Amino acid sequence: MLTEKTNFTITRMVRLLAVSRSGYYAWIGRPPSSAAIRRVHIEQKVAFFHGDSDEVYGAPRILTDLRADGEIISRKTVSATMRRLGLAGICPKKWKTTTIIDHADAYPVDAVKRKWDAGALNQVWVGDI
Repeated sequence: MLTEKTNFTITRMVRLLAVSRSGYYAWIGRPPSSAAIRRVHIEQKVAFFHGDSDEVYGAPRILTDLRADGEIISRKTVSATMRRLGLAGICPKKWKTTTIIDHADAYPVDAVKRKWDAGALNQVWVGDI
């Protein structure tokens, strides 16, 4: 049942959108299209697979999961769905070496030339830190 306030709101909306009143009511009563139902179904699956991967998978891996699940879908559709849902995959950063190793400085200088026995006591002292 329409109240006076609701009727006024609908009238303003119909004028603003430049549609007929009967067209508005036909749109309200219309069931969702098959494309809209499929979109919701795909969004649920994408969200599930993304969450199942600990929110790591991006569109290519989710596409593989969807196709293994029997969906016929393109990568661009998966990407658009992920954008619409605000989901993003995580890319590992490329390994970057920050330490420069000088192999000449890798070992301390061998001052005794591996001759531990000098023939007398207290002639060669060796320490390890």
